[in-house]
Amino acid sequence: MFGQRTIDPSPGTHYRSERVSAVNGQYFFSTREGTLEGPYFTRVDAEREIGLYVNRMLIANGLYARTES
Repeated sequence: MFGQRTIDPSPGTHYRSERVSAVNGQYFFSTREGTLEGPYFTRVDAEREIGLYVNRMLIANGLYARTES
């Protein structure tokens, strides 16, 4: 996938990969920022938390942008 996020300095190629992984029966998801979030008890919990994480990041970026102006 070719695209540029607003915070990226230049366009780049971003490869889609599985975001949810299981380690010792616990589930985690990885972020674009390079963090590993979790553990969660089920894959469903981890997938639900991905959406909540994205919403938190959007809200945080919106608040940050407002304080800069």
